[in-house]
Amino acid sequence: MKPDFRARRSYAVTNPGQEPFNITLRGRNLWTMQQLIKAGRIGCTPIDNPAPRWSGYVHNLRELGVAIETLTEKHLGPFEGWHGRYVLLSKVEPINGSEGAV
Repeated sequence: MKPDFRARRSYAVTNPGQEPFNITLRGRNLWTMQQLIKAGRIGCTPIDNPAPRWSGYVHNLRELGVAIETLTEKHLGPFEGWHGRYVLLSKVEPINGSEGAV
């Protein structure tokens, strides 16, 4: 099933030692948040969850105040190199009544 990039979803975000705040996401930023929540402490990589601009989506979420850690991992194969694994550190909960169910 293809994601509905017109859908919007609101979340309550809590970072350690800070007051909770709300954000509303749509499009690829919403998709990225959903992937990070689903992955939990394991995190997400562009290798396992292909998307055009993972680093850009993570940057957008960080700009909104969402705490996301980047771990650098080596990958092998014909195009050997490095990639990022993104791990959600903030506590993020959907706000009831927002559109676009996960």
